Amino acid sequence: MVISSPPVSRTCDQFEELGGLRFPDPYRWLEDSTEEVEQWQYLQNELATDVVKHWPHLDALKARIEHFHVSRVSSTSRQAGDRSFQLATEGACAGCILVRVPSEPSARVLFDPKQESGTSPPVISWFSPSPDGKTLALGACTDGSENNTVRLIDVDTGERLSNEPSQVLMDAWMGGAHWLPDSSGFFYTALTGLAEDFTQEVFLHRIGEAPPQSPEAIPFPTGSRDYRAVTISRCGRWAVANFGMLLTRPVALLDLHAKEPCWRPFVNEFDCLLAGHVVGEQFVAVTDVNAPLGRVVAIALNSVTANDPSTWDELICESHVAIRSVFPIGNELYVTGHVDTYSSVRRFPMSGRDPVAIPLPWKGAILEAPFPLMRVVSFQPTDAYVFGFSSLTESRGIYRYRSGTDHFETLAAPVVCLDGAVVDDHWAVANDGERVAYHCVRRADVDMTRPHPTLIIGYGAYGVTFEPQYPGVLAAFVEAGGILVHSHLRGGGEFGRDWWHGGARENKQQSYDDLFSVAEDVIRRGLSTPALLGVMGGSSGGLMAAVAVVQRPELWRVSVPCVPILDLIGAMRTRYGQVVWDFEFGDPTEASVVRRVAAFSPYQAVTDGKKYPATYLSAGENDPRCPAWHARKFAARLQAAQGGEAPIVLHVWGDAGHGWATPRRVELAQQTEMLAFVMQTLGLVPRGASAL
Repeated sequence: MVISSPPVSRTCDQFEELGGLRFPDPYRWLEDSTEEVEQWQYLQNELATDVVKHWPHLDALKARIEHFHVSRVSSTSRQAGDRSFQLATEGACAGCILVRVPSEPSARVLFDPKQESGTSPPVISWFSPSPDGKTLALGACTDGSENNTVRLIDVDTGERLSNEPSQVLMDAWMGGAHWLPDSSGFFYTALTGLAEDFTQEVFLHRIGEAPPQSPEAIPFPTGSRDYRAVTISRCGRWAVANFGMLLTRPVALLDLHAKEPCWRPFVNEFDCLLAGHVVGEQFVAVTDVNAPLGRVVAIALNSVTANDPSTWDELICESHVAIRSVFPIGNELYVTGHVDTYSSVRRFPMSGRDPVAIPLPWKGAILEAPFPLMRVVSFQPTDAYVFGFSSLTESRGIYRYRSGTDHFETLAAPVVCLDGAVVDDHWAVANDGERVAYHCVRRADVDMTRPHPTLIIGYGAYGVTFEPQYPGVLAAFVEAGGILVHSHLRGGGEFGRDWWHGGARENKQQSYDDLFSVAEDVIRRGLSTPALLGVMGGSSGGLMAAVAVVQRPELWRVSVPCVPILDLIGAMRTRYGQVVWDFEFGDPTEASVVRRVAAFSPYQAVTDGKKYPATYLSAGENDPRCPAWHARKFAARLQAAQGGEAPIVLHVWGDAGHGWATPRRVELAQQTEMLAFVMQTLGLVPRGASAL
């Protein structure tokens, strides 16, 4: 490994104050957008690239990255009227919206991003055809940030309509456009200021009219910047105002058939998980109220006691399955969940009795959005259960199950398989005695009598399940003979609400202790050693990987924190940081809470002169959630403190954000450099590499 010296990072005499406590902030200047910071970042990027560019196996790894890479989005078609729409993910039309019309002999390109920019085309974040199939709404992101603007396309002519909404949408998480049943307009969630202010409201755009300048008068909770969206019931009568990304609930209803429609409050008097859909004259939803593993309840739409959980009708009681979502399909309810981290799907009659297990391709994960509100807004009514599914050894396939049958149909087979790989399920014992699940993905021919290069990945935050799904380009690590460890840490949602709360707020440290327990169990089993062990994660998983560096540096040879938030004290100066504290850490006005968080805040927890493992930090220049200055400040602090010889490098990628709208060319470059750093450090050679 060729190692150059990092650029000199000056320090400044600044401090951060929070909860009555004072913290040195010597690299505050790296938060600024100045020529000095730009030059410093350029030199850091060059250093990160230099560290791997002389590795003789880089070209071989690039080829394997190309092989194992698959698009983040599904290519499933959406039906509207007599037309079907699809976002192409492969071939010459990749990134384009295709439409198939019965009167035309073949599908045609309806929207090609390259027509807007041939050199740097926008990424299509979402698309939504009107119910009659005559108009297509889509969101286009031009800088990788996920912030996007609406395009309206006349499907017959292919021309853009005038009077498109002018607001910027934060991301694709709220599903873009939610059309009125008569195709006359749509609801959408958009920013009312700068992206970093994180303030969003719901607007209603009418086709053929001037774009709305004011949001709808919906009785959402005041004083909160949490996500919100309006969805339309499958019967077309009701609009539902959904509020809360994690604690999703229907705060208001609108009867679209009323002579004078007016929003009325529904479940709005307390915070809870109540994520679901209108079914007939009831609202049917998953809740964890009085059920940590979840149950399904029904509330009459005309109920005057909707805010009293004791009056809710229980349709499906709590069981050993950690319930995730409920969807009405035909005259039945389909309920997804997890059993020992793997996906489960059951169908129930509307009475909630006599469930039938839906056959799945193998042990793996249903393709679902990570947060409850995202799953609600992404639901598309169909006459059969169409689902995406992948495993730790195969990429996403698309399948259809019809009620009354004992099998599923394959609509689109997986395009990539990790040949010759097996998955071993294990449980570590945490420091408090709790069992922590993890899976080892390896080649079947790997000699298990000796240790191997091993990479642990995890998340453990926000009640999000770290799904045992296709690992993407990390399959190249396994193919080369490494062991990929997929961990399920507390703070996630794999085992319901208690598992989430067991690694959040006052218990947040436990999430990281679970990671350390998994690492120690891997070593105890002889699968790896600290000299061969790495850790990697993105977003909150990136925070996890950085905490691993500062709290247990002796446990790792290499760490890769991606798009992380790392200065948890300074984060309170940002709107998004305040949201993170509210859900994950606790009350920032209490000194005891701030002191607890500072103990695992990577930027504050670095110790001068300590030997830290090789660390590769990756950030997006246009990330609106975890700004690149977090990675810049931590890189500078860690480089200055490093008492060992392992490299500490940083790459801040242009045209990139948090990862959901990064162009493919940038994504491939990111993944290649990142994995090259890991494999070079651990001595792993990719398949197809020439003998030296």
